[in-house]
This record gives sequence, structure tokens and C-alpha cells, in this order.
Amino acid sequence: MSDTSLAPVRRAMPGHAACVSPPPGRWRLSTGRYSLLVERRALVVGLLLLAALVAASLAYLALGSERLALGGVVRALAGEGDPIALFLIHELRLPRLAAAWLTGAAFALAGCLMQTLARNRLATPGIIGIDNGATAFAVASVVGLGVSLAPPAMALAGGATAAAITFGLASGGDTRGYRFIVAGIGIGAVFGAVTQLLLARVDIDTANAAYPWTVGSLNARSGNAVAVLATGFAAGLPLALVLARSLTLMRFSDAVSRGLGVRLKRRRWQVLTLSVLITALAVAVAGPVGMVGLIGPEIARSLSSPRGVPLLASALAGALVMVLADLAGRLLLAPIELPVGLVTAVVGGPWLLWILIRPACRSAS
Repeated sequence: MSDTSLAPVRRAMPGHAACVSPPPGRWRLSTGRYSLLVERRALVVGLLLLAALVAASLAYLALGSERLALGGVVRALAGEGDPIALFLIHELRLPRLAAAWLTGAAFALAGCLMQTLARNRLATPGIIGIDNGATAFAVASVVGLGVSLAPPAMALAGGATAAAITFGLASGGDTRGYRFIVAGIGIGAVFGAVTQLLLARVDIDTANAAYPWTVGSLNARSGNAVAVLATGFAAGLPLALVLARSLTLMRFSDAVSRGLGVRLKRRRWQVLTLSVLITALAVAVAGPVGMVGLIGPEIARSLSSPRGVPLLASALAGALVMVLADLAGRLLLAPIELPVGLVTAVVGGPWLLWILIRPACRSAS
């Protein structure tokens, strides 16, 4: 759903609300003295993505080593039915599904914010090094501290450190063009090397405990980390929607954005801080599942109107991608389970190449 799908609530003139027709492509919802403009396409896209997410979630809960009928899943969700089904749903699959929803939505929302900030479709948190920075710090906490509550806080510190270094190298905070991307790739490579060095210097059992943080996995995630992510995302999504109008205007040149009233420096740091916080909290739960931040916004943009930044649609698409990827990882080579990060990498790699090649194909044609 686009950030411009809901126009500001306006007070309607008495007796004149029904006489003023809404702009093309929008519906007017009136309640007494107030009216709300809703973009039709954004609403339809949001409902379609939500319906697809619900269907994928039901399949996620029903399929696995022990398959359940759809009716059994519904009864188990209501707290009724077979005890085995209740255990499978409430103790195993539902917490993991919640983690998939939250991490996918967080990665995709952060990716949409970062791409808009940098005016570059490749500027996802994973590609510019935030994921690797958060991962390196989280692995350091597992290898060096062994405290279950440390990885979320360490991941947050790592993501912030990587972002600060990247922006410092990109000409004092310039977020445009490929200089920013190259700086992020370099920082990500450095933090990736630090992660591998940490794993190489510990015993095999400790390395195995830290390994899921390096590839991205939703298996046996900490309930405390998921709760922290849920709190952070619940606060971050409304903040992103508050910044929606500025994000739409920031897609234009700096001169135009300033002329339309956007305080660019302040907004850029706000968007950057929000992206880092959301990404680091998601990495603290699932590890570096970076390609979701690329695929989710691309799906949302391809379905939504080009007039706005599809923040809500990106979050829904990211959650859908994460749920489907984790489900595929559980089923493809069962009983062997593939980490969700490997599945998204297999899908996201060709997607990234397609994004790079498509402009050349258009120019050639």
C-alpha cells in the first residue's frame, strides 16, 4: 500500500462534501464533517498482498513433517482439537510464523526506506553493509559472551556502526549514486571477514551455535528477541508512515525537495536511523536475510502506483516472501532443513541480476 494512499484527513465544508468529486483513482470516505481520500490501487494491492499472506500462513501452519488438515489448523488456532496438533501449532509453528512475519516485514520496510533515501534500487541494508555489521556484532556476542540477551543489543550496535562508517565514507553523508553503494559493499566485506575470523578462532561447538547468525535462520529463535522486534516494528512502522510525504518528495532533486518544504538533512538522518534500528532488530532474530529487503520493495513497486513510496505494501510483500522462503526451506529437502537465508539468496541472486540487466534491455530496445 502506498504511503500516499491515505491523504490527510480534511474537514469538509458543511453541505459541500458531496458536491466535490474526488481526484481520479481515489475514493472519498466521508463521516460527517470529515473526509478521507483513499487511493484505489493502493487499497486493492494491500488487500491482495494481505490475502496472499494469510493463505501462505495457513499453508505454513499445515505443512511440515507432520501435515495437518486445514480444518485441524483452524481448530488448533482456536485452542481446540488434537493435543498433537495443538502442540505443533502453538509451540512450534506459530512462534516461527510470527518471527517470519516480523522479520520479513522489517527487512522489506527498511529496504524501501533505504532505497528511497539513496534514490537507488540496490541500496538495501544488506548490500550497504548494515546486515553484515549487525551479524558480526551478534556473532561476537555469541562467541565471546555466550549471553542469550546480548545478540539483539549487539546487532543494533553493529548495524549502527556499519551505517555510520558507510555514510562517513560516502562524502560526508551523501546517499546518492554508486559511491554510497560501493562504500557499503566494502564495509560489508570487512564485517563479513571479521565474522569469519571470529568463527575460525573458536571450537566447533561454539562455531555451530553462531553459524545460524551468518546465513539467516528462523529455527529456534529467541522469544525475547522476537518480542523486542515486535515492539520496535510496532513503533517504527507508524514513524515511517509519518515520514511518508517527505519520502515521496525526496525522490526529486534536492532543490525541488527543499522548495517543497522538506528539511533534507534532518529527514535523511531520521530515515537512516529508522532503517538501521529496524534492520538490526530483524538481524537479531533471523540473522542476515538480506535479499528480502530487495525483493519485497520490488514486488510492491511493481504492483503499486508510481506516485508514492509503497511502505505498507513493501512490508506485506516482505512478510510474504519470508513466509514462503522459510516454508520452502522446511519442505524441499525434508527432513533436512535449509536456512531461510540460503533460500532467499538463491531466489534473490537472479532477481538482482534481472534488476541490473533490465535497464540495458530497455535501452537496447
